[in-house]
Amino acid sequence: MLAVTEAAADAISALTAQDGIEETGGLRFTLVTPQVEGTPLAVALAPEPVAGDQVVTGPAGAHVFLEPGAAELLSDKVLDVQADPHGQLNFAVLRQSEDDQPV
Repeated sequence: MLAVTEAAADAISALTAQDGIEETGGLRFTLVTPQVEGTPLAVALAPEPVAGDQVVTGPAGAHVFLEPGAAELLSDKVLDVQADPHGQLNFAVLRQSEDDQPV
């Protein structure tokens, strides 16, 4: 099952609050079909899960909704937040391991 770091949970909570999304909302991952530029996943804020979504609750109650294909793809991953070279925070999907390597 996807793991959510505390930093990612804080970012999800901040984004949903900023967009005025209720506490039932969260970040939703879906598979992109056909795959666009090597990226198989799309991510967006959602007010609630869609029927069939797997719901992962991270630290402080932050929610991540995974449509079935995304849930399978992310089952052994960690959702984190990392800063890019310009200091911009971005969500990152990492392998679950002691080193948490980028995917």
